Amino acid sequence: MNFKTITVKVRSGESLSLEEGLFLFEAPDFEPVRALAEERCRAMHQERVYYVVNQHINYSNLCTLRKVCKFCSFARLKKEEGSYEFTIPEILEKVGQADVFGVTEIHMVGGLHPTWPFSYYTDLLKAIHEKFPAIQLKCFTAVEIDHFARMARKSHEWVLAELKESGLKSLTGGGIEIMSQRVRDLICKQKLSAEGWLKIVRAAHKIGIRSNATILFGHLETKQEVLEHLIALRNLQDETGGFLSFIPLRFHPEGNALSHLPGPSDDYTRRMIAISRLMLDNFQHIKSYWISMGVDLARECLHYGSNDLDGTVLEERIYHMAGAETPVEMAVAQIRQLIQSAGKIPIERNALYEMVTSRLPQLGEIA
Repeated sequence: MNFKTITVKVRSGESLSLEEGLFLFEAPDFEPVRALAEERCRAMHQERVYYVVNQHINYSNLCTLRKVCKFCSFARLKKEEGSYEFTIPEILEKVGQADVFGVTEIHMVGGLHPTWPFSYYTDLLKAIHEKFPAIQLKCFTAVEIDHFARMARKSHEWVLAELKESGLKSLTGGGIEIMSQRVRDLICKQKLSAEGWLKIVRAAHKIGIRSNATILFGHLETKQEVLEHLIALRNLQDETGGFLSFIPLRFHPEGNALSHLPGPSDDYTRRMIAISRLMLDNFQHIKSYWISMGVDLARECLHYGSNDLDGTVLEERIYHMAGAETPVEMAVAQIRQLIQSAGKIPIERNALYEMVTSRLPQLGEIA
């Protein structure tokens, strides 16, 4: 095995093996790997980098897994300091405020609320969709879908169909963390299994609900476990073609049971982006999520194989409750300038990666 033969495979569109991925991941000189990842990205997207005008809404942090997920700084119990839950009118008010800024996507997730009926979520989606039909709803993780099914005593398939009928366009992609059972036993033993996550996402894709995919990295995982995670996603993408993007999420150690860990280094983050681009040959989009990475590192990763920065965000609680010091939002003009400063071309998209061409001039941008 050598870099030359791997390069030939990448350029011909062949999938890399776990062993080849490990060879690249551990390369002492990573510059050739970085360059190959950027070459692969450029072959797919030229110099285009995507962003979305979106708002994050975390509807509640009450969660039945409060004591289960050791990496989480977001979840709370009822009456615990910092706990909250939004009513549907309160969420509609938030969406209305975001609509003024021209958002095209609502990204909405929350804790596994212990008492809310499934009807809360369908009523919520219907209310948003009816009042703001132009905004695409990217909501919920597979873990939330499993929770809804338990609360409704219905199948995952039934829940997904009801949500789609209520206006759901895509799933957010979170909740999987890392597929390695060894690590899951250490950080989220009682959470929905990797097999359960894949099953629910497969069911969503089957009925036309697209989704994203994530990995939480920089805690207790090995590089081999990362690659096994990527290959499992690649296999499902070969089967369904339903994934829109892949989003590596940096672990933030503040405020949780894993706070003794240092978190991922910037070098590990860069390598994660590049290896994701090279291993996930059937994924169009690899995201540098600036909320978790920080603006400067996210921009740098645009030269490691990433072609998406996420978006304006407007309101984000999960990472910031874990001590993230990144901004809570970014104006469109800032995002576009950030992309341009990396020598790339900013392209506005919606939640389904359809280009937005109607916004003239660009929101927040001075001609």
